[in-house]
Amino acid sequence: MHLQVLSSGSGGNSALIRAGRARVLVDAGLTLAEMEARLSVAGVPPPVGERPTLDHVLVTHGHLDHARSAGAIARKHRALLHGSEAMLSTPSFRRAKRLSTLRVGAECVLDEELGLRARNVPIPHDAHPTIAFRIEHEGRVAVVLTDMGRPDEFVARELRGAHLLVLEFNHDRTMLLEGSYPAQLKRRVAGDAGHLSNDQAAQMLRWLAGDELHTLVLAHLSQHNNTPELALAAAHSVLAELGRSDVRVLVASQHEVGENLTV
Repeated sequence: MHLQVLSSGSGGNSALIRAGRARVLVDAGLTLAEMEARLSVAGVPPPVGERPTLDHVLVTHGHLDHARSAGAIARKHRALLHGSEAMLSTPSFRRAKRLSTLRVGAECVLDEELGLRARNVPIPHDAHPTIAFRIEHEGRVAVVLTDMGRPDEFVARELRGAHLLVLEFNHDRTMLLEGSYPAQLKRRVAGDAGHLSNDQAAQMLRWLAGDELHTLVLAHLSQHNNTPELALAAAHSVLAELGRSDVRVLVASQHEVGENLTV
């Protein structure tokens, strides 16, 4: 299994997972044209005829930076679009021809022959429901966890076993509080239904960094209230504390397609 971040940040989020012959998209938060451009860079061709070029599109929640073109991309690439019942009636989903309702907190089999499974876990955020994904194939596990308002040990237990972890490091608390955001927006971002600060993400990492973990991708960094250097320092500090300096740490980009990472 491989994971490739196509985009990460408030401007739009998406990651491509390859497992055997299956191609799974987690979130589609860019415009259709930009999603097509990112997929092309990642080696996913435009569809020809009725043959699918994506098999599944999984959506974490209904905010546009995660769901913007989910229905359109699923329709164009002949994919099955998965979302919670609350998401299925949203404008982002309406263009899809094939829909599947995710039961929140449950596991679904994406491909029985391949043994490809996706478990979703509800997390605190101000779009209800918001879910994280634990995707497993042939004993390898990738976890995508962003848009979480506060650390939660139960969530960490449910997502345990990641070989590759995509984890939100959204903001530095001091930069947020001293920055130019309006007071209401600061309260939202820092609140229990907002986004993880570097310190909060570090706490989640303490709970999530098992013996299996070999690659950590820092995701959803704020362009205004964080820097890659601050996020990396927080992540490396925890990994050193845990004796896991062997874990490779990368920062996902808003503007460029990331490396095709082996899970």
